[in-house]
Amino acid sequence: MNEDKIFALRKIKYQGTMMINICDIDLLGKEINKGDFVIDISEDYFLQEKIDEEEAIVLLKSSSVLNLVGEKIVKLALKLKLAKENSVKVIENIPFLMVFSFVGNY
Repeated sequence: MNEDKIFALRKIKYQGTMMINICDIDLLGKEINKGDFVIDISEDYFLQEKIDEEEAIVLLKSSSVLNLVGEKIVKLALKLKLAKENSVKVIENIPFLMVFSFVGNY
């Protein structure tokens, strides 16, 4: 396995835009709970391809809908100033971040 590929990526066309789902690769297969709320961080959902940090940065900067799970990817998004710290939700010590950026020619 390539050690540089630290993220799992899945791209989904969503309402005319591209939704980017990225999680830290070491979280694949985990299931976390918060009350009745269960999140399955499954390979079926997230693992369309494995990417490195450089590829992640390009995708984070160019996508309008982001669904991010994991300390490394969320920290990267915050470092790129795509969201504020208070936007991050944490469940069982795993950070989650959803970003919707509405960019267009108005």
